[in-house]
Amino acid sequence: MIFLLNESGTFIKGLYILHEGKALIIMTKINIENIVASTQISNELDVKQLSEKIIDFKYNPDEFSGATMKLGYPKTAILVFPNGKIICTGAKNMEEINKSIEKTIEKIKSIGLTLKKKINIEIQNIVASTNLNKEMHLSSISKALMMQNVNYQPDKFPGLIYKIEETGAILLLFDSGMLVCTGTKNEDDATNAINVMKEKLSSIGVL
Repeated sequence: MIFLLNESGTFIKGLYILHEGKALIIMTKINIENIVASTQISNELDVKQLSEKIIDFKYNPDEFSGATMKLGYPKTAILVFPNGKIICTGAKNMEEINKSIEKTIEKIKSIGLTLKKKINIEIQNIVASTNLNKEMHLSSISKALMMQNVNYQPDKFPGLIYKIEETGAILLLFDSGMLVCTGTKNEDDATNAINVMKEKLSSIGVL
């Protein structure tokens, strides 16, 4: 691990290799902001019954078809649907997802409902971010990149949007230097997507 100074005099931390006297970043440290995961715990569930017998569950069919529950620890939200599917959101890692789903299953079993003995938890989306530690001039960047999968419409959204079709990753770059990645299903893909964006920014002299 080494530290470099960017043009503004800010230290940038990361893993680097030396090439022709220049330090090239090869891995970016990312922060996992949110993981959305789902699993099937039954073929059907009476979500109204859940809200009536378990105080933690909230159910308002006029607004949402499922029952919702917020956990204090891990600090996640659970969505339970009539088809027996549950979604966990707000987790930062798989441990929090597993604990959240385990607590949900325990609560549902406590009112006598029979659930599947084996479940398969699938990650649906990961939101990750990193700070480039540099102010970004998005209008200039969008013109310099000149790519079909780059979209910048500041009157509709304050960030520059870049899509990587191969992995489904969507990158959001803001003028503060914050770079957000969504649409991937594992941390490696999120890290790779962020590095792809950083390489493109480097190629036009922004980084």
